[in-house]
Amino acid sequence: MKIILFGAPGSGKGTQAIVLSENYKLKRISLGDIFREEVKKDSPLGKEVKNYMEKGLLVPDTLVSKVVEENLNEENFILDGYPRNLNQAKTLDAILEKKGANIDAFIYLEVDEPTILERLTKRLVCKKCGANYHLINMPPKKTGLCDKCSSELIQRKDDTPEVIKKRWEVFLNENKSLLEYYKKKKKLVAIDARGDKDIVLARIKDKLS
Repeated sequence: MKIILFGAPGSGKGTQAIVLSENYKLKRISLGDIFREEVKKDSPLGKEVKNYMEKGLLVPDTLVSKVVEENLNEENFILDGYPRNLNQAKTLDAILEKKGANIDAFIYLEVDEPTILERLTKRLVCKKCGANYHLINMPPKKTGLCDKCSSELIQRKDDTPEVIKKRWEVFLNENKSLLEYYKKKKKLVAIDARGDKDIVLARIKDKLS
């Protein structure tokens, strides 16, 4: 099974991608995680994408497609965070064609702006291991400290209301043609992503079955 998981920042892509990868034995490919790791390492790629990420802007397609191609092979996978626009979708098709593969489902996690603001402004991430927490839905056992490694929890620079709203605007402007593209290919699976993560997971599994 080869799946794309798509949705606005704060739609729950990261959480659902982890659980779905475990449930269906899929390789999880998260561009956000890959980019943040490169930024943390201060690699040439990390330096290049850091400026875009902190401003809430999308990383250029040329950079993104290069990373995707390097991480895709013949095994089953779930793509989290790519493609984000029509150009990337067509590039992905070309990459998969070279590898003799096809996408089975394009899962769209539908949310609204109030939901993503509530989720992202209250999100915390571990400075050391990258584990995610939420002040309301998934708080750490000790305030300000990671459950896994006891390191400091911080708010990401792109999780402020101003940057979130910018990311939301970018998402809305770019997603219409992408959704239509996968709808025409009969790959689009729309999921109501509001509510508890277990409820959303059950909705996804029901559609995939």
